Amino acid sequence: MEKAPKAYKYIDYIMAAFVTVLLISNIVGSIKITKICLWDEFCFSATTGLFLFPASYLIGDLLTEVYGYSKSRKVIWTGFACLLATNLIILFFRFLPSDPSWGLEAEYTKIFSQSLRVSLASMVAYFCGEFTNSLVIAKLKVLTKGKYQALRIIGSTAAGELVDSILILFLGFYGAPGYPLELMLKVLVVNYSFKVAWEIVFYPVTKQLLKFLKKAESEDYYDINTDFNPFHLEAKK
Repeated sequence: MEKAPKAYKYIDYIMAAFVTVLLISNIVGSIKITKICLWDEFCFSATTGLFLFPASYLIGDLLTEVYGYSKSRKVIWTGFACLLATNLIILFFRFLPSDPSWGLEAEYTKIFSQSLRVSLASMVAYFCGEFTNSLVIAKLKVLTKGKYQALRIIGSTAAGELVDSILILFLGFYGAPGYPLELMLKVLVVNYSFKVAWEIVFYPVTKQLLKFLKKAESEDYYDINTDFNPFHLEAKK
């Protein structure tokens, strides 16, 4: 008789948090551009989503470190499906005829007029970045025999965020008017540095969450014989 899958207390809540962060940072967070000044000589502009999106990598670290790559793979695909569905629904809403007495059509269209190219680039970057993050942390955990947790968490995020940042920038904006290569490289360095710094600053929180989840779920999975193909959703651990 095949053994029943282990029931977990918190994985559904973690998946809900992951999808929520993903949708807010990509759909809502991509609309507003903010300017942050750490001091008079150092200011930078970024989408507001930049301040939330790294949390998706933190959650991805929790999933892979505690539950293993296979569970993380399903959550990543769930997030991808939700992001795709949300973009399609927004596109459908944009093309519905508006009531003539409603005076916000121009503003609504302008806010949600993100190009198809940027939307597709965002989804490709998310998919590749999250799977890179999950793969690296799973491999490092086995390689280090569970030691050097900070190295695994920060290193996997650095790898995943690098893939994500390069893909979204070059697939979404390369060759577009107003985006010379020099500017794109500057944006890449600033965005990537911020995302990695975010992970380092929040590592003490990540560490405590990992400690809590491993104890509460009685799980600390090692991906020794795991099928790492991202498209094998039903593959056994």
